[in-house]
Parts: sequence; C-alpha cells; structure tokens
Amino acid sequence: MKVLVTGGAGYKGVRLSKALLDKGYKVTILDNFMYGFNSILHLAEYKNLEVIKQDIRNKVSNLSDFDAVFHLAGISGFPACAANPASAQQINIEATRQLAEAMGKEQILINASTTSFYGKSGDKCTEDTPISPVSHYGVTKYEAEKIVLQKENSLSFRFATVFGFSVKMRMDLMVNDFAYKALKEGVVILFDSFAKRTFIHIDDAVDCYLFGLENFDALKDGKVYNAGGDDLNFSKLEIAEAVKKHVDYNIIDSSIKDKDLRHFIVSYDKIKDKGFIPKRTLDEGIVQLLKVFKYYDSYLPYNII
Repeated sequence: MKVLVTGGAGYKGVRLSKALLDKGYKVTILDNFMYGFNSILHLAEYKNLEVIKQDIRNKVSNLSDFDAVFHLAGISGFPACAANPASAQQINIEATRQLAEAMGKEQILINASTTSFYGKSGDKCTEDTPISPVSHYGVTKYEAEKIVLQKENSLSFRFATVFGFSVKMRMDLMVNDFAYKALKEGVVILFDSFAKRTFIHIDDAVDCYLFGLENFDALKDGKVYNAGGDDLNFSKLEIAEAVKKHVDYNIIDSSIKDKDLRHFIVSYDKIKDKGFIPKRTLDEGIVQLLKVFKYYDSYLPYNII
C-alpha cells in the first residue's frame, strides 16, 4: 500500500511516517521543510521512503499513485494563524480543497482535524455538538474538515491537544510548554486556570491514524471522530499540578484573560465503540518530556534537534 503523508516532517507527521514504514507501507513524505531536514534524517535507511519537498499550496503531482493520503500539513495553533491569517486561509482551507478535489473516488483521505473548534461553553462535546470556534485557527480547521467530508472515502479525526516528545518538537503545546517552563524557568503563569481542555499522547495519536487506515471500512460511515480518551480531560490548573508532582516550581494563577480561551470536555464514546482507546497517561508523557528537557538550555519554539 502506497501512502502519502502531507506535513510528514512535522511534529506528528514524522512519527506517523516512521510508524507506517515500520509496518511495511510505502511512504512518501510531502513537506516544505521550512525547518530543515533534520527531523527525517533517521528515516533515510528505509527503502520504502520517498520524499517530496513541496509547499502544499502547489498542486501535488502523481497524486493518483497513492492508495491513501494522511493530510497533516497546515498552520497549527492560535498564535501562528493569528499572525498569518491569509496564509492560514490558503494553506488550511484552499490547499485542502485542492488536495481533496484532485483525489480519485477510491483513494482514502484521512484528515487531521481538532477539538479546538468546540469553543468555550464548558459543555461536554460530542461529534454532533454545534461548532463554535474562538480563533481563526479553529475556523480554518472546521472549513477544511467540511471540504474533506465531501469526499466519499474520507475520515476526519478531531484530535485532542497532543503532548509528548517528537524529533520535530513543538513547544507551543500546553503540556510540553508547562513541563519545559517548570523545569527551566521555575514558574508557569496560568490564564483562566479553570479552563478545561482535552489531551492525547503523541504515540496514541499515531496509533489512532493507523487505526483509521487499518479499520477504514468499519469507520468510514461515521466520517468524523473525536480522537482522544475520556480520562484525559483536564483543566490548565490540573495540568500544572500534574507537572508539579515531578518538578518543584511556582504556579501563578493570573487574573489576565486568555486570548484563546477554550473550555470544554470531550466525549470519546464514538471512537471507543469502534475499538480505539488511548494507552498512555498524562503522567507518562510528563516524565518523558522532563527526561529530554533537562538536556536543553534554551527555549527553541519549533525544533530542538
């Protein structure tokens, strides 16, 4: 089976690409490599790996060669999309439209979506909960998801906020950020500490992608799935306190309001009923991160290789 991974050199993409290669798939990574090639150097030994250096906004040639496409490329997170709204529109929405329209009817498309667009109601959210994005990021990801779902052979996984280590690190994710600042700076400042979000370890996120591909026929009628676990809904304060079990540091509960306030609990019954349950705990991820972070002396926002 030939698989294309857009954004395959990124935080989740590189981990997914390796997992696919380990399972014997023929994998092509498509990425613009704006942060360099370091994140994929350890994959060079795989004979089934191909690499395309290309911006997702450009038409992907020979797309018909692939049996399945994992679409992970995009501008992620509130700050990056707020700073580059036009690029977020072009990359997250228009490039997704171009990709989906270029794919054949039988090709499988698995989309990386997000729970971020459930808003700030504080309610328990299912896949049927009305969407209420609080940021341009949320808006663009929801519009992209709607485009993907127009394709018959497609799935969209609304992922919880990912945490854990990757060779292409992201430091702007909450658990990763709190663990680093606790260890290196000795303080974490919380805005709207009550706000609940939902989380998933990066290894479980990769397992979910594989689960989607390997059980596609059983999942495709459901189309949209919240991807995470019911035991991983936490407030910001609960995340900070979980880190504090391993690092002695100061937690400052600020009265300043979060510009990206998301507050909700997510139900994962739909994907659990299909057989997917995350295996890794928040504590396991924090321990892993702290083990790695103690060797780094500076804050490197996107790549700590």
